[in-house]
Amino acid sequence: MKNGNYMDTKVTCACGNTFTVKSNKPELHLEVCNKCHPFFTGEQGKAAKTGAVDKFNRKYGIK
Repeated sequence: MKNGNYMDTKVTCACGNTFTVKSNKPELHLEVCNKCHPFFTGEQGKAAKTGAVDKFNRKYGIK
């Protein structure tokens, strides 16, 4: 691929976030980005821990 084919590319996420990168396509559409992905928002770790604790408590009948 030649470097001359690169252009500014508008990237649009399903959450509505947009940003610009260099690519050989004029537009890109994403399902997740750093603004909505659980790893970057910090929501995944909390949900996984809470789910594991709840599962343990249900298994052993702890209220």
